Amino acid sequence: MHIQKQIILLSLVAGAFLTAATGNSAPRSSTKKDPQTTSTLTNLPPGDFARDVGKGLEVATLAGGCFWGMEEIIRKLPGVKDTQVGYTGGRTSNPSYREVSSGQTGHAESVQIIFDPKVISFEHLLGFYFRMHDPTTLNQQGNDKGTQYRSAIFYYGLKQSKTAETIRKKVDALGKWKKPIVTEITAAQAFWKAESEHQDYLQKNPNGYTCHFLRDE
Repeated sequence: MHIQKQIILLSLVAGAFLTAATGNSAPRSSTKKDPQTTSTLTNLPPGDFARDVGKGLEVATLAGGCFWGMEEIIRKLPGVKDTQVGYTGGRTSNPSYREVSSGQTGHAESVQIIFDPKVISFEHLLGFYFRMHDPTTLNQQGNDKGTQYRSAIFYYGLKQSKTAETIRKKVDALGKWKKPIVTEITAAQAFWKAESEHQDYLQKNPNGYTCHFLRDE
């Protein structure tokens, strides 16, 4: 009995030390999951990847200028299972390319991504994202100007939100960009798939327009 009391006492002391070292007031359960809460989004339009993400996969939606060039880079990343371009973050339903291009709908040209987090984490994906476009130009990317070309991360769930905030701060602190980062971080909304001619655009038009490229790390 005396030995059992000593073991219990040592366990309590070790637990208190671990709490003090990590700054956590309570241990985190390894089984608790932050929902990649596509389930909290309602009335998602047909074609929105968030309607049905495959088992073990996650969805991300990123905006950073013309979606043609972004999709071409993202599609080649290991762990990316599928991509599509479209419009999100606006005030109207099922907008056309012409309507979004007017700047009157509030949508951003975006790329929606299905990825395997065991191969490429959301954090790693954002690392590429901040290298492929200039996140310091407000409502502009290259020669393209307007709110539809804004830099924005549309997050699914608290985990993605926190990761996006952390990575944005880290990239800002690195000082590689001479101006402050203006990337928006906002909750995901309905994603409206763009017209077929915009899907895989640079695959169909290898010499087509793009202002995106991967900068050095």
